[in-house]
Amino acid sequence: MSNRLPQMKQWLDGLGYQDYSIEVASADASFRSYWRLLQGDESWIVMDAPPEKEPCDTFVKIARMLTDKGLSGPRILHENHDEGFLLLTDFGNVSYLQALNEDNADSLYRDAITEINRMQSRIDPDDLPPYDEALLRYEMGLFDEWFLGKLLGIQLEQDQLAIWQTTTDTLVQNALEQPRVFVHRDYHSRNLMKIEQGNPGIIDFQDAVKGPVTYDLVSLLRDCYIDWPQAKIEQWVDEFLQGSELEQLQGIDPGQFWHWFNLTGVQRHLKAVGIFCRLNLRDGKQQFMPDIPRTLNYIIDISANEPSLAGLHGLIDELDLAERIDPIMK
Repeated sequence: MSNRLPQMKQWLDGLGYQDYSIEVASADASFRSYWRLLQGDESWIVMDAPPEKEPCDTFVKIARMLTDKGLSGPRILHENHDEGFLLLTDFGNVSYLQALNEDNADSLYRDAITEINRMQSRIDPDDLPPYDEALLRYEMGLFDEWFLGKLLGIQLEQDQLAIWQTTTDTLVQNALEQPRVFVHRDYHSRNLMKIEQGNPGIIDFQDAVKGPVTYDLVSLLRDCYIDWPQAKIEQWVDEFLQGSELEQLQGIDPGQFWHWFNLTGVQRHLKAVGIFCRLNLRDGKQQFMPDIPRTLNYIIDISANEPSLAGLHGLIDELDLAERIDPIMK
């Protein structure tokens, strides 16, 4: 149990809650944790964010951006920034990852895609941090530092470094040339809750930025935690484009959009592999390691069919990355 639990209970008592129980709702991949407050037939979520590590301000700001525009973010009922506690509406405990199957995937993804279109058309992103070159390069550097270097013990040689530099240059340019919109930045099956009204419930949005139009869509459809046949992804991308209200996407060449989509996915998946390794090696959180092969396979498959990423594809093959991680996963 959290050593902040007595402090949390004291805050809840001060709000007038009585005869309640508290249970773990979920643990974040950061310093945040979430608790379910149960009182009779009602329930709420308490977010515990130690202020010296995870200030609440950004979470509150983005939550209100979503709810003010009619999107299904949690409503904030009470907030205590000094101690790092928020009381939120409860979306229940069924995530998209738990709920998805072949029978309901079209319906659930249709809802999730509709929410992306609404986020992009309704929310002004200008008050958000930019998904700029520095951040893009930092994120991709996690792959080199934590996956290649610290997990596999690989030090890139000079010619390999040149290929890596060319790859990251290409991916940065791809991200920066796209229309800029509100980007949730972790819009995937673990962060979408299946709810009855206003599905999906959107969580873990505090890292939102102003960034590339394809980012949330590729996060959703080439999810690190669940994969789908290419034909389904093509169907859902088409539904996104048909539903988009963005002027910049009206009449866009499908080949251009797919190029953006594919390269954005590779950028995101390089970051994700690095983060999974960092969570394991630095933070002792091993639960994301089994998702590395799926995530790496996205990179391999897309780079095989994108001429601008031929160097990356060859580098992965030269380093035998797929084979090297196989024994680590066992």
